[in-house]
Formats: sequence, C-alpha cells, structure tokens
Amino acid sequence: MNGAGADGFSAPCRGAGCTAREAAGRGKQHRRPAQAPALLCAVCRARLGLELMRLPDLYEECALALGASGPRREKVSGGPLPGMPFNATAADVRAAVMGVLGAWAALVVQERGAPAPRRDAAALSRFLLQHVGWLAAHSAAGEFSEEIARVVRRARRVIDPDAARQVAVGGCVEPGCTGSLTATVRARAPHEPAEITCDADAAHHWLGHQWLQLSRRVRPDAGGAQGARWISAADIARLWDMAPGSVYRHASQSQWRRRTRAGRTYYYEGDVQRSLEGRRAGASSAAS
Repeated sequence: MNGAGADGFSAPCRGAGCTAREAAGRGKQHRRPAQAPALLCAVCRARLGLELMRLPDLYEECALALGASGPRREKVSGGPLPGMPFNATAADVRAAVMGVLGAWAALVVQERGAPAPRRDAAALSRFLLQHVGWLAAHSAAGEFSEEIARVVRRARRVIDPDAARQVAVGGCVEPGCTGSLTATVRARAPHEPAEITCDADAAHHWLGHQWLQLSRRVRPDAGGAQGARWISAADIARLWDMAPGSVYRHASQSQWRRRTRAGRTYYYEGDVQRSLEGRRAGASSAAS
C-alpha cells in the first residue's frame, strides 16, 4: 500500500503520465520515482488532482454536446425532446464519467468507512479529491490514475472533436527537470505550428520547428541516418508552418534523402533541419 521498500527506496511511479513516458521510451527507467508512501510521483499526483477538478465541468460540457454532431441515433425517450438527433458518444462518455467516479468513491466508502457522497459528478469529484492522498498510496493507485486520465481524454474528444493530436517526445531536456515532453499537432489546422510542452514546468516550451533540434537533445546518441528520425512531408509542413507543396520543393532543391514505407515518403531529419534552418536564418537576416 505504499511506494517505499523496506530500505525506504521509492518505487517507479505507477501514474498515467509515467506510464505514457515508459511507453514512449520503451523502458521502466523513464518512470519518475514515486514519493513514498504514495505510488505516484509528484507530477502524476498533481495531474490526477487537476483532472479530478476538471471532470465535473467536462461532464456538463458533454451534456451540451448531446445534440451536437457526432455518432447519432434517434432518441425516442428520456431526452430534451423525443426524436431529437442524439450524440451517442457524448452520452456514453457521461455514463463513463459517472461510472468511474462512482466506482472509486465506493472503494473509499468501503475501505475507509467514509460517508457516501451524493451521486453527481461534482460531489463525487470533491469526495475523491478529499481522499486523493489515500488513493495515491493505495495498491490500485495506478489503475485509478489511468482510469481518470482515460475518461478525461474521452470527454475532451467529445467537446472538441478536432482536438489536437498529442505525440510523446520523451523526457524533458532541461537540466534537472523530471517532466515529459509532448508535441501537440492540430490535424485540421496544418498552418498552425505544433507545440512541444513539458508536463512538469510550463516554462519548458518549444515551437514545432524546434522539434528536430530538440530530438537530438532527447536522443543525443542518435547519430547518422540509421539512428535518426525520418519525417513525413505532412509532419514537416505542420512543424515548420509551411504549405505541403513547399516541402516537396525544398526536398527536390536540397536533395533530401528519403525513404518510402507503405507508399508514403519520409525525409531524413538531418537534411530537413539543415535546409530549413538555413531558410529561417535567411528570412531573419532579410527582416533585419
């Protein structure tokens, strides 16, 4: 029930954020240490608290989306008006929110003997926040963190179907920081540059065109074409805020090395970086 061994050693964090870090880095060394007696690190515990506070609002916003676009079925009873188009995904997510909150609240009531909260999203969230320290040290802390994070993601996708795609980059490159970096790309806004942010410190922030330089700090041992990243034209366009046609023009003019996989063309990151950094430097000189 706690994150420390007999010698006081803190075990790897079981939280949703560190699980994502491990998946991105393919190794348990990418998990931050839990802060005993908790089984979650400080970052994952703070994220859990923020998500619990946000869930009631997400639940209500999903209610507003019940009649919005999305997978629909005809609702013939129990809705605002019989026969109105009904967003089944929004309804399913609202049910999932209540199910997750209710199940974990029931665990607290059963194991701690606490008075049961009122069964609504706001009351359940407040109740879980009151017991979040105990839950963070519970043997099921990892499952709790994962389920809350998952239902928050589902609710956000209902509220904003065009929500940004998030790609795990790796651990934060700033000295001493234990955060994780995530690149955010809006698939339906190709001219909006991607952003790379740290989940531990908002001041650690980069724009999309810096992703290639950042990748070398994340993976300093990646040398040569074999260990480097190969990037699609679509991702280059988003990261560098340029039209896809310009990507192909630069690739041809600068003779970027390329590979084809499953019918798609990918370009060698070193060539892309040198070419587009030169383009950016030239534009800055002309502006000054």
